Amino acid sequence: MKNTIVSIQWLSDNFQDKDLIILDASQQVNQSNVLPEFTDIQIEGARFFDIKNDFSDTANPLPNTFPDPKAFENAAQKLGINSASKIVLYDSLGIYSSPRAWWLFQIMGHENVWVLDGGLPAWVKANLPVEKNEIKIYPKGDFKSNFNPNMVKNTADVLANIQTQDALLIDARSNDRFLGLTPEPRAGLRSGHIPGSINVPYTDLVQNGYFLSKEKLKTILPNQEKPIIFSCGSGITACIDYLAYEIIGSTNARAVYDGSWTEWGQGDSLPIEN
Repeated sequence: MKNTIVSIQWLSDNFQDKDLIILDASQQVNQSNVLPEFTDIQIEGARFFDIKNDFSDTANPLPNTFPDPKAFENAAQKLGINSASKIVLYDSLGIYSSPRAWWLFQIMGHENVWVLDGGLPAWVKANLPVEKNEIKIYPKGDFKSNFNPNMVKNTADVLANIQTQDALLIDARSNDRFLGLTPEPRAGLRSGHIPGSINVPYTDLVQNGYFLSKEKLKTILPNQEKPIIFSCGSGITACIDYLAYEIIGSTNARAVYDGSWTEWGQGDSLPIEN
């Protein structure tokens, strides 16, 4: 099975698999100002995947930047994750932060990982088992990181690409932010977009917490052979666009510009377009 998304039916059918680990990658506060419908419950047996703290580089002044591979390995082992684990990730908005967690496992070399399409809202509305949120202690797992540096880009890479245009840069932010028509939600950032980038808002790829069908995604996502770099506000929703390309079976080399607009929009040293 391709490592992209699974349905609530699939998860329900495989609920008793001894190698299955369900991770709650919800972020209760987000820059899109979308409020979750469910804040105090989780899928039964789920373990909290803390993107903001345990699975980010908290020493970096930028939010949500990917952690050191060894730090990721240690945090994953603390959650009881093994190299043989089959991981299903979900979030409380349906599709929002879970693709970021999925990408982190991909960049750390773990193949058996999927996002739950529809997330927690779909699971609850199907009357499937839930429980109160609770942090637990788990037996240490044997997960090992196998970091792939080609899946992440930095500012120097993106700056060079403005000149070479070797890769297509896709910005997952809303169109009004891309065009500089509205102030950035984070204070102190300029408005606009990286020169040469194109806009594919992540909201165009999901509906009611589910990804659009593979056929519909193909009509929205630009089809070309260049490598693709994904950007957004802080590296979270860029991963929704990244996963959408995975869903349609794209063979493009793909990477996330991890600093995204939070890094690019600071100061006056980097070029922007409106």
